[in-house]
Amino acid sequence: MFFNLQPCFPGFAFESLPREPITLGQVASSRDLSEHKQMSCDSRTHFLQHGGRVSAAGGSAAAPLRGFRLPSRCVCVCACVRARACVRVQSCHATKPNLLNVHLVPHTHDDVGWLKTVDQYYYGDRNDIQHAGVQYILDSVVDQLLKNPDRRFIYVETAFFYRWWKRQSADVRRTVRRLVDEGRLEFVNGGWCMSDEATTHYSAVIDQMTMGLRFLNDTFGPCGRPRVAWHIDPFGHAREHASMFAQMGYDGFFFGRLDYQDRSRRRIAREQELLWRASDSLTPPMADLFTGILPNGYNPPEGFCWDQSCDDPPIRDDPDLEDYNVDDVVKRFLAIANTQAKVYKTNHIIMTMGSDFQYENANLWYKNLDKLIRYVNGRQANGSRVHALYSTPSCYLQELHRANLTWALKTDDFFPYADDAHDLWTGYFTSRPALKRYERISNGNLQTCNQLEVLGGPISRNGPFGKGDKKAMAVAQHHDAVSGTEKQHVADDYARRLAGGWLRCQVLVSNSLAALSGSTAERIYCDKLNVSVCPLTESSSKVTHAHAKGRSHETKGRSHGGNVSPAFGLQVVPLSAATRAVRRNRGFAVNELVFQARAPPLGFTTYSVSLLRDGPPAASTRRRTPTAIQNKFLRVTFDPDTGLLSGLSNLETKQTIKLTQNFYWYNASDGNNSKSDQPSGAYIFRPNSSTPFVISRTAKTETVQTSVLQEVRQWFSPWVSQVVRLHGDSRALELEWTVGPLPIDDDLGKEVITRLDSSIQTAEYFYTDSNGREILQRKKDFRPTWILRQSEPVAGNYYPINSRAFIKDEVDQLTVVTDRSQGGSSIQNGSLEIMLHRRLLYDDVRGVAEPLNETSALFPEGLVVRGRLLLSLDRPPTAADAHRPLAQQAVLQPTLTFTDGDGRWSPCLQFSGLQAALPPAVHLLTLTQWDEDSVLLRLEHQFQSRESKENSRPVTVNLQKLFSTLEILGASELNLSANQWKDEMKLGIKILFFFF
Repeated sequence: MFFNLQPCFPGFAFESLPREPITLGQVASSRDLSEHKQMSCDSRTHFLQHGGRVSAAGGSAAAPLRGFRLPSRCVCVCACVRARACVRVQSCHATKPNLLNVHLVPHTHDDVGWLKTVDQYYYGDRNDIQHAGVQYILDSVVDQLLKNPDRRFIYVETAFFYRWWKRQSADVRRTVRRLVDEGRLEFVNGGWCMSDEATTHYSAVIDQMTMGLRFLNDTFGPCGRPRVAWHIDPFGHAREHASMFAQMGYDGFFFGRLDYQDRSRRRIAREQELLWRASDSLTPPMADLFTGILPNGYNPPEGFCWDQSCDDPPIRDDPDLEDYNVDDVVKRFLAIANTQAKVYKTNHIIMTMGSDFQYENANLWYKNLDKLIRYVNGRQANGSRVHALYSTPSCYLQELHRANLTWALKTDDFFPYADDAHDLWTGYFTSRPALKRYERISNGNLQTCNQLEVLGGPISRNGPFGKGDKKAMAVAQHHDAVSGTEKQHVADDYARRLAGGWLRCQVLVSNSLAALSGSTAERIYCDKLNVSVCPLTESSSKVTHAHAKGRSHETKGRSHGGNVSPAFGLQVVPLSAATRAVRRNRGFAVNELVFQARAPPLGFTTYSVSLLRDGPPAASTRRRTPTAIQNKFLRVTFDPDTGLLSGLSNLETKQTIKLTQNFYWYNASDGNNSKSDQPSGAYIFRPNSSTPFVISRTAKTETVQTSVLQEVRQWFSPWVSQVVRLHGDSRALELEWTVGPLPIDDDLGKEVITRLDSSIQTAEYFYTDSNGREILQRKKDFRPTWILRQSEPVAGNYYPINSRAFIKDEVDQLTVVTDRSQGGSSIQNGSLEIMLHRRLLYDDVRGVAEPLNETSALFPEGLVVRGRLLLSLDRPPTAADAHRPLAQQAVLQPTLTFTDGDGRWSPCLQFSGLQAALPPAVHLLTLTQWDEDSVLLRLEHQFQSRESKENSRPVTVNLQKLFSTLEILGASELNLSANQWKDEMKLGIKILFFFF
């Protein structure tokens, strides 16, 4: 069975039946298998999904599977989805073609954590912080929908609905299913949460969407499948999100936040509804998505909020009462509707009737909306041209489709977002950098768990393994979670959930590794290795170390330990002073053992590490700056007078650039100036000056040079240090930075950056990724679709960096791969700056009501953050060949386990779940157990169209020869979120919205 992968396509899905260890090579002809058919996607495809089955050998007669090609930037998704057709009565209310139809959409926006934790929001706890109780909202809405069949409601956050549903009686469940089947209760978006778009990685977004949509599909069938993506609150919108939504089968996308200048222009041009072409690699209309910008964010029109949290007057419709106000209400509503209609293209407009955590007493809303519709429509007898109706986003979209108009085309994204001249929402790209890194680590842990559950079989699921990591990761994608825009106690709760999920996953990982290796020794997970803390390796004279890797290519990594068996080049290296300081007496090791640990694709390797009495001494450190360090690929030069970087050379391509690097800080605005009272905060980045303060013009240095690695350790200040590290066989230069605690005794908020200044001639262009996938070109002080009036020359040029950014000219490309989402820009020609840490003293008045001033029990004087940047220097035509796999390596790092080395050797020291490594262009995005008999697989062609001469080509993958323990019995194509057969995706609306 072959799959042809085309550029820029994230994958296909299929199902498997891995009840026992099995082999590849046959396709069952069982009646429950879907028809096998050839799949292909264009050379510019982005995500290709397939569903299929992998099963134990034997049983029915078999026949060979057909060949499949995966276009580049493709993802293949395989799984089995059995779904009935949605037989729904006409649920959209009739409209009037010659009138202005006002679609009233009752809704609630329920943050999956923000000012309160997820649990507090669901139960209605801590109402002293914010009055909100989601369980009461759903209770009340269901009750009110039953009182009038005309009423409608939409719901978004599956994380909350799932909780509520589990606690309902059979009668309530039957009632809700009927409401869904009749279209009176409609799910929109449908993910576990409404994900952030600036700080999330595409793999985690796909997972959380799949999780939420699967619950809806399993619970309500196709009538519960959302038709519309609904991102009303995220603070800017990524092109990759729109691309993913299109490939998940959504017919449209609605959002609420838009840059104030862009909105002004679009209102004048009547372009608040548009066609978003969300991929350079996918053939239209595969990533085309109709997109609508809502008129009031996601709030009701002014004066028309009838929630218990509002104080707008109700409709008083008894004419015998003194305060009768029907005429006034109708007059104001007609004026608002007619004004709104002037900035949209059709005779249909949408109004969101609800807001944050509203409808806890839904009777207030519905009683007044019933009256509003009745009295507004009653004016038609007197010549009014306005018709009001209960509606949903899908019904509204249906009417726009029927209008058969052409729409403005957009091919870039909606970053950065500003709601006023000095109010740029670009600070959250970096806010809470430790949480951002922990989320990324947790994503890698989750993929390891998912893969080992499949490879280890049912025995992996013994014990309390749970699914905590999946839910914790899904919640962490919320737009007030990984974004760093929540209250501190809520951020702590997100981290606690991720930690608890990983503990449960460790049970599964241990079970699977025991089954695959044959060793039942207790496995220890040292989660503080980033600061060289591992009690087992410090106290035991012999340990066994398993290096497990979920990537589909062979990987290498550092390990810690004495002597190594089997023998590799190794070196005992003294720990840096920065590492000893940051661990705060949690460990007492003075050295680390460094060697190259190689793991096969989708597998593990086991090493035995022993302490020898006559082992080699630790490498010595030298208190001077070397002129250069180099391996066979790179040469890195330093200025001996300053201790700073001075140049970088690629020895393979014979290219050299001048390159300096230093650390700076922007003084955060406190809001007290003549231009604006806007301070920097969790959301907003607003420096007092466009020129940052240099932390130090020189660095004290210490050098370690061995055959395994070379390090130049730099100290810039008591709160900034760095290790410039070059491994013996690496094509990338590693910069391991440690920043904090940021001093605030001077009463100045600080926003710390590192800046790379090069000889590359950039002409004010630079490039950033979109959610870790496709690359977008940026230009200083420029927006592709509107003329920018720049009022914040630094913050207004910041963009989200999820995995990489680069600068280039005709000859050289310098790429920086990050280990978490961060904000960055190119403010000067040839420069690239990345914000690393923020500590602020003022709230930015966007609702959090506390400054971003992180401390902890371990660091009461302020948070210390450590991270890594990976630098590569290449020729532009081949640079993607380096940075694509490098970015995957940064996201999916090896999982390390340790056992006390008491002589119990594992019968199996090395294992790979693949028969052979996948081609360089192909990445195994998803391998997870779908149900008892099924596996979900996504294969991704990770290269963008035309970015690599070699690797942007289509690639053929033979699934029959892919796995070492699974037999592929069949495959059927699914959409990206694995909740719909690909051939059932209704592309008609998107095609008709195509802009000519």
